[in-house]
Amino acid sequence: MKAETAKECENFANIEISKITEWAEDNKITFNELKSKVMVITGRKRREKTDVSIYLNNSPLEQVNSIKHLGVILDSKLNFREHLISTSKKYTTLINTLAKSAKLNWGLQQGPLNTIYKGTILPLLTYAAPVRIRAMEKNYNRTLYTRVQHKNSQVLPNDF
Repeated sequence: MKAETAKECENFANIEISKITEWAEDNKITFNELKSKVMVITGRKRREKTDVSIYLNNSPLEQVNSIKHLGVILDSKLNFREHLISTSKKYTTLINTLAKSAKLNWGLQQGPLNTIYKGTILPLLTYAAPVRIRAMEKNYNRTLYTRVQHKNSQVLPNDF
């Protein structure tokens, strides 16, 4: 929904959700109110009250600050900070696991290591990259990935 105020947005959302609920009843579809959530995204710089009361089947929906959708964590400011933190933690865990299992001086050769790197770590880093490209323009977000890539260069051979 797009509106001038949070209250106006709340009213629009409740009207539209009631239409969807009616349609769902006509088509014998049910929604799980316990799993449904609402998130308010505002484009304004100043902080303002953004608490809304949106109802689905007469039950209030939980308001959250971030939602995971299709593997991407969306936050209320659309800065993707939580997604980048989560991804860098997964990336670090993968690198540490790879380093332990490979033990570069006695374990896997460079070919299999390269395959594992390209098959696990690169897809994790590049998933939804076009969506969060603007977020990567910020220094504090780039630092997250740079820090992890530095760790990667310490673990894996230089020509990766």
